[in-house]
Amino acid sequence: MWKGILTIILFLGFYYSGISQDTTHITVPAQIVNGDTLALLNINPVMIFPPVHFTSKRQTIRYDRLVYNVKKVYPYAKLAGAKLKEYNTILKAIPTEKERKIFIKRAEKELEAEFGDEIKGLTFSQGKILIKLIYRETGNSTFDIIKDLRGSFSAFIWQTLARIFGYNLKTMYDPGGNDQPIEQIVLMIEAGVI
Repeated sequence: MWKGILTIILFLGFYYSGISQDTTHITVPAQIVNGDTLALLNINPVMIFPPVHFTSKRQTIRYDRLVYNVKKVYPYAKLAGAKLKEYNTILKAIPTEKERKIFIKRAEKELEAEFGDEIKGLTFSQGKILIKLIYRETGNSTFDIIKDLRGSFSAFIWQTLARIFGYNLKTMYDPGGNDQPIEQIVLMIEAGVI
């Protein structure tokens, strides 16, 4: 039985990996290990998600809204993570504090011009999810990122302003706890399921 399963897996691996094929034989890369020739195949991992069951129409609507909100803000969180890495690399190469501040101001203006209207158009729920996903992508809270780039006083001011509007820039991301539904949705987005 396992030989049949192995044959099917190998066939699918050959078929989907773009390895050269014709009607008489299949050529694959191989490696000799302890005198045995083994085929080298790249098989993409498959993620299996448990079915989501809802007990009411209201829960279904809430989950669908969460999926919509995560799909809307996740690209911004990915972009924030990439830009932060890019900016940190550039900032390390800038020798003086004055030049760093000039660079940060210029980067802020560019980001504001490119994404300001879109970010301002997010709903309250989307903003909260974005803060969590930025933590997921960067490993730092939004408060810590502002503190590193702009200083403690600026981070304090932004945190105070955020708290007035119901946000908390110090929010952490807990993929195994309260944020498990968000993590599952993100994994499904990355896997191309949704």
